[in-house]
Amino acid sequence: MTETMVPSWGAVAGSLVLVALVVVLAQREKLRLSRDLLVASLRAGVQLVAVGAVLLLVFAHTGLPGAVGWIALMVLLAGQVAGRRAAGVPRSRWYATTAIAAASGITLGALIALRAIPTQPHVLVPIGGMIVSGAMQAAGVTLHRLVGEAETGRPQIETRLSLGQPARQAFLPHLRSSVRTALLPAIDSTKVVGLISLPGAMTGLILAGVSPLTAIRYQIIVMYMLLAATTLAALIVARLAERGLFDRAHRLVTPPTPVPRRRHPLTTYLRAGTKRR
Repeated sequence: MTETMVPSWGAVAGSLVLVALVVVLAQREKLRLSRDLLVASLRAGVQLVAVGAVLLLVFAHTGLPGAVGWIALMVLLAGQVAGRRAAGVPRSRWYATTAIAAASGITLGALIALRAIPTQPHVLVPIGGMIVSGAMQAAGVTLHRLVGEAETGRPQIETRLSLGQPARQAFLPHLRSSVRTALLPAIDSTKVVGLISLPGAMTGLILAGVSPLTAIRYQIIVMYMLLAATTLAALIVARLAERGLFDRAHRLVTPPTPVPRRRHPLTTYLRAGTKRR
């Protein structure tokens, strides 16, 4: 294995020049994103340093139970983030957390059972993080699309319900469309892996001096596990959220898209005159 240069903390601080560049460009173009870019960059650095310090303690003192607890914490946080994508759906965060936990548990358990990865904390935590992250993105997109499909497709759904179809059958075309939309990014990235970009796991191993042929084996496992995790999360959260979209009488319960009220011309004129004063 060849020796690889590890960037110093000075080099890490120096990379802030890139952040300063994008902040200046955003300010020059009046995008109103300069503060957000700066805060996001600084927050990411602080969070990563803090997580690195915690992981040192987890790897050194807590062992396997600590790694499992860390992954469980990631699942809970991911469920809260993904659940916010379904405004108006009751218990959406619970649905997202359940789907992410199930998808992550099945995928990670299969990898361990097949002996694709060892049960060492320094392996389980990063692998589990990638699985949870992929499941979170799929669950969030699925929930967001389900709400959109329920709003825009309300006339078609209610027509099928009035013809006697049960809620699941009436909503099935919209559910399939939501799941397909959520899975497209994972499918596209799997198709072009290695051709357009070198994924993170493979890049990290190559930077660490590992042979590209060895890094490829790890990356294949990573791509397959992400494809499984995203598919499972999307399907599970779609079926769970479907129950929240309908009541026991098979009626669509999500609020319809609000229609803006038309203002009287005299009211519009008076308000415009007030603003001019």
